[in-house]
Amino acid sequence: MSQNTEPYVPPVEENIALPRGYKDALPELSVEEEIQVRAHTIKMLSDLQGDVIEPNSEQIDTATQVAKQIMENREAKIDYGTYPNETIAYLAGLVNQTSHMVAKDLADIKLSVVNGLLQEAATAKNARERISAWSKIGEIDGVDAFKKKTEVTHITKSGKELEEELKRTIEELKGKVIEGEHEILEEGDDD
Repeated sequence: MSQNTEPYVPPVEENIALPRGYKDALPELSVEEEIQVRAHTIKMLSDLQGDVIEPNSEQIDTATQVAKQIMENREAKIDYGTYPNETIAYLAGLVNQTSHMVAKDLADIKLSVVNGLLQEAATAKNARERISAWSKIGEIDGVDAFKKKTEVTHITKSGKELEEELKRTIEELKGKVIEGEHEILEEGDDD
């Protein structure tokens, strides 16, 4: 068996613009996504190197301040690369925890609204108030009692099939009498 000593060069497509730098090559990420990607990378590298990532009190304070800054202004441009790995790892935990708290809070609010409306529907003094409460319950996402569903079926037919169907319909309609009420006004009637 002969051994090829030339290195393998994979085929490369031509006329494809390359990014100017690594920042141009990265996809657009939300704040949470960017922090999570950085945290996962930090964790993977620390696991490979056998390092323990443990933030000190100063890094915890910095991460807390950055988290507050993120919550106050979601559009703020923060250069996360300037912070030590420990700060980013702690920040990722804060952001993750906050996201879960917001989701839990929203679920709790929705549950409170549903329970409140059910209570109102059960204790309303008159039919109008009961109907209003039940109507609001029916509009809640997940209940969807009043959601209208429209189903569209697309049937593809050839021109010849359409022509034949149209001819059959015309033949069926020929000779049929269309009945209706007609009022005939004679000259001199103003009514």
